[in-house]
Amino acid sequence: MTPRALAAFLLLSAATSVPAFAQPAPPAATAGSNRALSPQDRARALVAAMTTEEKLAIIHGYFPPLAKPVTPIAMTPSAGHIPGIPRLGIPTLRESDASLGVANQIEQRKGDTATALPASLATAASFDPRIAYAGGAMIGAEARAKTFNVLLAGGVNLTRDPWNGRNFEYMGEDPLLSGVMAGEHIRGVQSNHIVSTIKHFALNSQETGRTVLDARIDKAALRESDLLAFEIATEIGDPASVMCAYNKVNGDYACENDWLLNGVLKRDWGYKGFVMSDWGAVHSAEKAALAGLDQESGQELDDAIHFAQPFEEAFKAGRIPMARLDDMVTRILHGVIASGLMDDPVPDTVRQIDYAAHANVAQQAAEQGIVLLKNEGDLLPLARTARRIVLIGAHADVGVLSGGGSSQVRSVGGAPVEIPLTKGAAASFARMTWHASSPMKAIQALAPQAEVVYVDGSDPKAAAQAAKDADIAIVFAWQWQTEAQDTETIRLPDNQDAMIDAVASANRKTIVVLETGGPVEMPWLAKVPALVEAWYPGQRGGEAIANVLLGDVNPSGRLPITFPVSASQAPRSMPAGLPELRAADARRAAGDTGNYGMTGGVAPFSVDYPEGAEIGYRWYAKTGRKPLFPFGYGLTYTRFAYANLKVQDGPALTVSFDVTNTGARTGADAPQLYVEAKSSAGVAAYRLAGFDKLTLSPGETRRVSMTVDPRVIARFDEAARKWHLDGGTYALTVGHFAGDSALRGTATLQPQTLKP
Repeated sequence: MTPRALAAFLLLSAATSVPAFAQPAPPAATAGSNRALSPQDRARALVAAMTTEEKLAIIHGYFPPLAKPVTPIAMTPSAGHIPGIPRLGIPTLRESDASLGVANQIEQRKGDTATALPASLATAASFDPRIAYAGGAMIGAEARAKTFNVLLAGGVNLTRDPWNGRNFEYMGEDPLLSGVMAGEHIRGVQSNHIVSTIKHFALNSQETGRTVLDARIDKAALRESDLLAFEIATEIGDPASVMCAYNKVNGDYACENDWLLNGVLKRDWGYKGFVMSDWGAVHSAEKAALAGLDQESGQELDDAIHFAQPFEEAFKAGRIPMARLDDMVTRILHGVIASGLMDDPVPDTVRQIDYAAHANVAQQAAEQGIVLLKNEGDLLPLARTARRIVLIGAHADVGVLSGGGSSQVRSVGGAPVEIPLTKGAAASFARMTWHASSPMKAIQALAPQAEVVYVDGSDPKAAAQAAKDADIAIVFAWQWQTEAQDTETIRLPDNQDAMIDAVASANRKTIVVLETGGPVEMPWLAKVPALVEAWYPGQRGGEAIANVLLGDVNPSGRLPITFPVSASQAPRSMPAGLPELRAADARRAAGDTGNYGMTGGVAPFSVDYPEGAEIGYRWYAKTGRKPLFPFGYGLTYTRFAYANLKVQDGPALTVSFDVTNTGARTGADAPQLYVEAKSSAGVAAYRLAGFDKLTLSPGETRRVSMTVDPRVIARFDEAARKWHLDGGTYALTVGHFAGDSALRGTATLQPQTLKP
């Protein structure tokens, strides 16, 4: 099914309704409802019809769990609420967390479940923009059916460190892949005529101390990496809102950073939507407003409600001019109109959802995102002749692991395992949770002739004994990650390394299935013939894993993130801020009962990013380090070959080549184009410049063509605020992963200067 057809199907599954506001608009605002006008002109007309009090009311919103308004307002327990203006047809904004589905983390809405997508890293691993669009369209449809009209989706922060607690919510380490996939996800959400954000703008690259850290980086390098991902995603998805981050960027908080918001986003990119804050990320009224923040979100989580009385006082004193207030409101209304929400309001009543159809969307994303990393002796797919299969660890008898934090979805089917946190910055809103999708039951269904048993893996000796007597041993290994805190290590917890080593020593046919939010160290890898990365696979993850292991699905996922041999290969050897975190933990252990709020008691600190734009696979190429598994890597149950490279250079670079399935099974391939360019730092720069995803039958050949976005291989001149593509010869390769050179070529390009 095409992305547009899928979006149409999801929309038809929810009945439409008449606009929620039936009152006629006053004459001064008639232009606001004129669909022949641009969203900008309509928004300006509405602003002209608003009172100052109405303008001031729309620039800040409640956090329902903590909100105590003087005048009671009916609010759905959720992430946020901004009252509408019925007389002008401006809808109330009901906001929900929604990276991986309509969130209900700690069951604020009793009994309300939703479809849980796999981790965004799994979506990115599909290398298929259609998968990203389908997932966005699905969760947008569910949000609309649940009466929400703003989704806090669209995570696009690049992976700079492997232990970032929120890596699983994002799309990996490359700006092109992340930008395209996040942009398609946002486009899918907004196909439902609701607002999507893009977040967290910018350089929210770690979770420990995120509210107090200062991220320091060369501005041109930031443009060539993280900001390029945001720029590409914004162009594709046209998000109605941008969410600014908690952290500082080069000395100023992201939500009061003039260079970032006014300079890059609104001036250079011409962004017309609105900037909302992250929840608890506002530190001022006047500075934030003048720097480009348009709306304070979840105001009760800030140290003060800055965009209420403090803003009004600064406004009345003339320190915030009326023109700026009008611009803020115009941008908010532009987002509401451009997304289609204004003309197609979300009904106030909850509607029925076809959860079975939506679960299929989640399962397909999981299946396409699972990465086969090792398969010695073609152990996979599993032989149907196996008589005894033992599954070990990770509650594989009842479910699959989910990541934690605001993206946590209380999925259809319930949570067979749920463990509250007793400490840490995430304790108030995160739980270790498993979705009710049993790998054991799914494998039993596909291999009815086999005896399939489960042991919990807590005792390595018992696990090894169970494996010794089995035809196949499948270890499910896990590492839980969550928003608000980074993992201190990328080693598997709870003695799992020793358990895997013992099982692999007892049974040479051992398969390891990883349920992780990113890379982990694998000291046992040489002993294990087959390895599968399943990420956090969502509410149909058990079925997806079983289909790949038994061969009903040919794996086609590719790593969107580099797996290092050890943490020492990364630019930083441990999470920045870890000493400050440990100091805070020591104070609490000594009896300090102070309420530290969102800082977790961590003292302010800075994080330097001297690697600049050379992150992920670029870092490994620059430093000559060999990772455990490179970016873009992934195996299948068939083989693909590339041939007949043709390079069309000149003002634009287009590369074409043949892809042939040389194996005996139908499968999907993700060919990748890499170009050696030069960065703003003057160093050789290795760049993913194109990718595709195509399914081929055995023996089938198809011609693939890729046209390169020049910004991907250009350098940014911050002083001139321009991209420069230097003229000359560029080496390029077509391969199966970063560092692979199945085909080699060169391009001679003409110099170009591009808008920022």
